[in-house]
Amino acid sequence: MTLQPGATLGFVGLGNMGTPMVRRLVEAGYEVRGYDTDPEARDRVAALGATVVSEVDKVAEGADAVLLMLPNSDVVERVLYSDGLLEAARPGTVLVDMGSSRPHSTRTVAEWAASRGVPMVDAPVSGGVGGAEAGTLTVMAGGAAEDVERVRPVLERIGGKVQHVGDVGAGHALKALNNLMSATHLLVSSEALLAGQEFGLDPEVMLDVVNGSSGRSGSTEAKWPKFVLPGTFDSGFGLRLMLKDMRIAVDLARETGRPSALGESAVELWAKAAEELPPTADHTEIVRWLQNEHGKGRQ
Repeated sequence: MTLQPGATLGFVGLGNMGTPMVRRLVEAGYEVRGYDTDPEARDRVAALGATVVSEVDKVAEGADAVLLMLPNSDVVERVLYSDGLLEAARPGTVLVDMGSSRPHSTRTVAEWAASRGVPMVDAPVSGGVGGAEAGTLTVMAGGAAEDVERVRPVLERIGGKVQHVGDVGAGHALKALNNLMSATHLLVSSEALLAGQEFGLDPEVMLDVVNGSSGRSGSTEAKWPKFVLPGTFDSGFGLRLMLKDMRIAVDLARETGRPSALGESAVELWAKAAEELPPTADHTEIVRWLQNEHGKGRQ
């Protein structure tokens, strides 16, 4: 039976993405039990109408599904194993990992969860904070078809497009590959646009032309106009999180025996930027790094 409004959902990870997701679920009529290590985050979702719990395993009490919006596989594993969330989940509760995790780790977690009668769906998203707020995220769901269909109404409240992409782990694999492409697009697009500026071209004119031509990408259509040209660099997705996903993708390519020379080169450049930019840098600040790297970019 699908999880319609009125069902109880646990939700762990109430940050930039998790908070607007919870808001949409509460507004849709779901009963949400939320947890985050940050007291301010817990207060935010409590104000939205969610029930806040003081210990992470408590989100599983009476839950039909538990959603995780956590930064990486290590945190997911700690929450599930060391913090006791998986042990607290009753058989039949669907575990949904919506962060960016390592595909092989996801499959291992899914096997252990299945041994306890808990099915798992990996459902990472693309679309950023704006997409989370508007409910227009693309959701890449991996898992058994019946499990994906059971949580589809929940995912459709969060995302505008929910696509079943394969068995468990497939969602996390596709998300990492997507972000490798996205990051490489942003890097080469920025190199080209900065070179055009140095030549004397107007960046807005360049973007207008490129976005009607074959060089367009999500970077030229959204990231440069929204976050780079205004100088805000506030997409809400961290540079180090992007780098983490890129590394997952090139590792996946290596494991499958596929060459990834361009991807590995992009990882090297992003890693250098991560070393030189502040720990809290937004991923769009790779443009600032490129400007400083060549010593003559325009702010």
